Amino acid sequence: MGQGGEPRRAHAYDGELGAAVARAQGGDEAAFAVAYRIVQPGLLGYLRGIVGDDAEDVASDAWLEIARDLGRFQGDGAGFRGWTATIARHRALDHLRRMRVRPRSAALEQDVLDLPGPRSTHDEVLESLSTERALALVRGLPRDQAEAVLLRVVIGLDGPSAARVLGKRPGAVRTAAHRGLKRLARQLGVEGVTDDAPRTLGESK
Repeated sequence: MGQGGEPRRAHAYDGELGAAVARAQGGDEAAFAVAYRIVQPGLLGYLRGIVGDDAEDVASDAWLEIARDLGRFQGDGAGFRGWTATIARHRALDHLRRMRVRPRSAALEQDVLDLPGPRSTHDEVLESLSTERALALVRGLPRDQAEAVLLRVVIGLDGPSAARVLGKRPGAVRTAAHRGLKRLARQLGVEGVTDDAPRTLGESK
């Protein structure tokens, strides 16, 4: 089972990130810069998928709050990614409210019945999500699918962590990410993605 479709890149830095955060909490500014460099690319990609061209400004607001509240954070590298994503999401939703843009809602319907398909879909779409075009496509997904894909694939959170950020059940977030990835895969021309893909109970993250 292992990590399943989890993005490997983000996880590879979790040890270094956790150590940097611990040093930063002790007042090491250089360590905070290290944590920023590790987290910022994914955070910015996530915010681009929500607020588009205003992502840089929203990220700046988020990092001000992250720096201010750093002493209150407790956890490891993966936990820090989830914590910063939660703060960034709050700032993004505040921004959308100020812009009088209401986040679209999408009914989950029978999402709990739709389990993740082949893990290769995650990997192939992950490669494509480095492009601005792909992030624009993400913004076209239903809100629940867009946020789930961004948290799981761009930031690299596991299912339970993404669920905590969104305040939803892990199964619903996992399935929303799967549906969003399937839709993106079709739009990006990734082969071998079908609605009747094998369902693997073991890939539960």
